Amino acid sequence: MKAVVFTLGCKVNDVESGSIIRGLEELGYEVSREIEYADLYVVNTCAVTAEAERKSRQTVRKLVKCNPQAKLIVCGCATEKDPASFLENGHTVYALTGAQRKNKVLEIVQGGMREEPLGAMIETEKNYEEMRLPKCLKTRNFVKIQDGCNRFCSYCIIPYLRGRSRSRSLESAASEILQSTAQETVVTGIDISEYKDESGRDLADLMLAVKDANTRIRLGSIEVSLITERFLSALKKVKRFAPQFHLSLQSGSDAVLKSMNRKYTRAEYLEKCQMIYEAFPNAAITTDIIVGFPTETEADFEQSLRIIEEAGFSQIHAFPYSPREGTNAYKKYKELPAAVKKERVERILKKGAEQKRIYLQKFIGAELEIVPEHCIDGFTEGYSENYIRLYVEGEIGKEPTHVRVESIFKDGLKAVLANK
Repeated sequence: MKAVVFTLGCKVNDVESGSIIRGLEELGYEVSREIEYADLYVVNTCAVTAEAERKSRQTVRKLVKCNPQAKLIVCGCATEKDPASFLENGHTVYALTGAQRKNKVLEIVQGGMREEPLGAMIETEKNYEEMRLPKCLKTRNFVKIQDGCNRFCSYCIIPYLRGRSRSRSLESAASEILQSTAQETVVTGIDISEYKDESGRDLADLMLAVKDANTRIRLGSIEVSLITERFLSALKKVKRFAPQFHLSLQSGSDAVLKSMNRKYTRAEYLEKCQMIYEAFPNAAITTDIIVGFPTETEADFEQSLRIIEEAGFSQIHAFPYSPREGTNAYKKYKELPAAVKKERVERILKKGAEQKRIYLQKFIGAELEIVPEHCIDGFTEGYSENYIRLYVEGEIGKEPTHVRVESIFKDGLKAVLANK
C-alpha cells in the first residue's frame, strides 16, 4: 500500500507529519512526501495567511486528481479554521481532523477506514500530545517540545487554532535530543519561549539537560521575553550550541508593536540583542518583520528600516500583512493599499540584503563549521553554526567539518577545508 503525506506551513507541521509517516510505515505503508499516485493521502494544512489556506485547498484538489479512489484525510490549521471549505466536495474527503490531536490521523487509519466518509472530527487538547518519533528525511532533525500559544498578537490566528501553550516533559524532550543521530537538531514548537513542563522546568533547564549532546543544537523562533542572563548562561554551557537567534521582531515602531499586542518596546528589543552579542560575539540574529500593518505610517516603517542596521541582523524574513478573519486586527483596522505594502516590502528586503552582506563580510578569513547537506554543481553546501550558507568546492563527507572562509559567494560564503 502506498501513502502520501503532504505538508504545508511551519516546521512544527513538518515534525508532526514525520510522526504520521513513521506511524503509517509501522502499519505497512510505503510513504512519500511528494504529490503522486497513492492509496491514501494525508494533507497537513496551514492557515497562517489567506494564501496558505488557498494552497492547502489547492493541494487537496491536486491529490484527488492523482487518484480519485484513494482515501483522503486532511488535518491542520486550515481545517481547524474552516472545515466546511474542505467538505464542499464531501465525497472526495474521507475525514478531517484539526490542528490539535493529530494522532487521530493514525487512529482513523488503524480503524480500517470504512467506505463511507467520516467527515469532520475536530478535537481539542489541553495537555501536550506525545507523538511517535518523527521520520527524519534530512540532515537537519527537528524536535518538537511545545505546542499552542498564549500571546494573542492582534494579527495572528494561530492561538485560536492551536490552542493554549502546553509543553512536553523535560525527560521526553531531552531523551529525543540526546538520542538524535542527525548532524544538527533544531528545537522547535509554536512558541518555545513559553516552554515549561508540568514540573515548572523551562527552556534553560532543558538546555542544561542536553548540554553534552553530540548533535549540534539550534533553536527555532524565540521571543524577546526569553532572553535573560540565566538563559544565555545555560546556552553557553551547551557543548555544540549553534549561536543563531531567530528573535521575532515584527515591527521597529513602538506604536505598531502596541497595536500588534507585542509586549516589548523597540529599546527593549535592542537591549536583548546587545545581551546576545555580549554572550556570543559571532551570533547571528535573524528575524521576521511584518510590513504594512494597518496602523503603520511611513514614519513607523522608517523605524523598521533603521532597526535592521541597529540590531545588526544577519537575515530578515519580511512579508506583507495578511488580514485574518477572527483576529482583533481584522475587526479593528482597515487594510492598507496593496501597492503601499508591496513598495515597503521591496524597500525592506533591499535593506535586509545590504545588512546581510555587512554581516557576511565579517567572516572572510574566519574558520567556521559546516554541516554538509548535499553536493550540487561541484560544491558541497551546508550551514555554519551561525546559519551562514557555506559553499565548499568538491564533495566532502557528511559530517561536521571546519572550513576557512574565502569570499562572499551566491547567498552565503565560499570556503575551503581549514587544513588546506
